[in-house]
Amino acid sequence: MIVISLRSAAQDSLKFYSDARSQTTATGMKVLGGWGLANIAAGAAGWAASAGGQNRYFYQMTAIWGGINFAIAIPGYLNAKKQIGMTLSAGEALKAQQKIEQIFLVNGALDVVYIGAGFYLDSRGSNNNNQQLKGYGTSIALQGAFLLLFDATMYRTQHGHGNKLRHFLEKNPVTFSGKAIGIQLNI
Repeated sequence: MIVISLRSAAQDSLKFYSDARSQTTATGMKVLGGWGLANIAAGAAGWAASAGGQNRYFYQMTAIWGGINFAIAIPGYLNAKKQIGMTLSAGEALKAQQKIEQIFLVNGALDVVYIGAGFYLDSRGSNNNNQQLKGYGTSIALQGAFLLLFDATMYRTQHGHGNKLRHFLEKNPVTFSGKAIGIQLNI
């Protein structure tokens, strides 16, 4: 009986770490969605107000990226909120934690590509006197810079949660879910 009650407390702690991961992701998706909406609004207003040239294309691409960011944020938020309160095994919690860390790490690498592509388009636009390439390039570089900051912050936060979860699992190798007992053996 003592083992079960101690391990039930461990399961509650495991749930705490899983909920923290999901809540952080949900908050991040709110930020991304807010950025997306702000870019849609600013991009649409700037696009409508500009007479042409580089600024028109900058705002056009800003609105497009805003739509993409908002479209990514909605399912990300809904999925994260759905996961809050779920009871996961130690293995499932660790797998979910590693997955979210990997997602933000890979996204960070893609953000560097966006920044580079934006600078490339801007450079090509300057060399060819192409206002569309210059405007699109500047907007893509700006979006990439924001996304790099966002993904780096999310990765750092999630990795911190992951370190706490990994430390917790090392200290609590036995878990009890109410239906099953799990044992972690380090070899």
